[in-house]
Amino acid sequence: MKRREFVGKSAALGLAGALTPMIGGFDALAGRPAATGPTDMAAVRGGDPVTMFNKAIEALGGMGRFVKAGQKVLVKPNIGWDTSPERAANTNPELVGRIVKAAYEAGASEVFVFDHTCDQWDRCYSNSKIEEAVKANGGTIVPGNNERNYREVSIPNGKVLKKAKVHELLLSTDVFINVPVLKHHGSTTVTLSMKNLMGVVWDRRFYHGNDLSQCIADFLHFRKPDLNIIDGYRMMTRNGPRGVSDADLVDLKALIAGTDIVAVDAAATLMFGAKPADIAHIRIAEAMGFGTTQLDKLNINRIRV
Repeated sequence: MKRREFVGKSAALGLAGALTPMIGGFDALAGRPAATGPTDMAAVRGGDPVTMFNKAIEALGGMGRFVKAGQKVLVKPNIGWDTSPERAANTNPELVGRIVKAAYEAGASEVFVFDHTCDQWDRCYSNSKIEEAVKANGGTIVPGNNERNYREVSIPNGKVLKKAKVHELLLSTDVFINVPVLKHHGSTTVTLSMKNLMGVVWDRRFYHGNDLSQCIADFLHFRKPDLNIIDGYRMMTRNGPRGVSDADLVDLKALIAGTDIVAVDAAATLMFGAKPADIAHIRIAEAMGFGTTQLDKLNINRIRV
C-alpha cells in the first residue's frame, strides 16, 4: 500500500483499533500570534525537514540563543529502530544533520549524537542514515549500547523514579537538544519529546514495570532539554513505535520547536489528532510544574513554507 498524504483536519485515520484521531493543522494550536511578543514555540508546515528547521530556529531567535561559543552539545534523536528513513520510526537524518551543523555554526566546540537503541545499535545507526548525516556535518556519533558508559544519578523529588543510570554525555555536555520523531506508541498513544528521553537511560525496563507515564514525567526532575525539536515530516499513525508498513504513515510535513517540553508535546499531540489531557505523562508533567498544555497562553509562530 502507498503512504498516505496529509489532507487536513478532516482526515480520519485508524489508530490501534479503537482510536480514530482527526489529524490537526495549525488551527489545532490555539495560541496567540507571535507578533504580540517573543516566540514561545515555532510550528512549521509544508517544507522539507531542513527548510522547516531553518524557519523554526530563526523564529526562536537563532541557534545562538541556545548554543554559545566553545560549548559542548548533545543532540538526542530517536535512532531506536533498524529501519530506513522512509519508514519514519526514527528521526529524519537530514534534520539531525542540519541541527549538528547549526550547532557548529553557533560556535559549539563539539557536537555528540547518540541513542540507547532498541534494535542492534550499529544497524540502527547505519540504516537510519543518521550516522552518515552526523559525520557529514562534523559531529561525533557515540554508541549507547554499553552499560559502562552510564552513570547512576538521583532523581530529586521523583515519585516513582528515584534514580537512574544515564549516559555520561548527558553529564558532560553543556547544551542538550532533544529531537524526537512524532509517531504512535502502543503504550502511551504518542511518543514525543518526554518519552524520547528514555533513550538516555540504561534500564528502561524499570519504567515499563513501574508506572511508565509517571517515570517519564519524573525524569524531568533530573534534566530537561534546552531545546526540543519534534520531527513531524512523516508521521506514523499506528503500529508504533516501530511500524509495520508504509500504510502506517502519512506525510504530515510538520516541525514543532520550543523550550517548554510539555507545550511542544501538547502541540504535537494535537497535530497527531489526540488530546494532551488524554496522554498520561503529559498530564502528569504539567501537574508537576514542568510546563503547560495551555497553548492559548503562548505566543506561537505558525509558519507555512
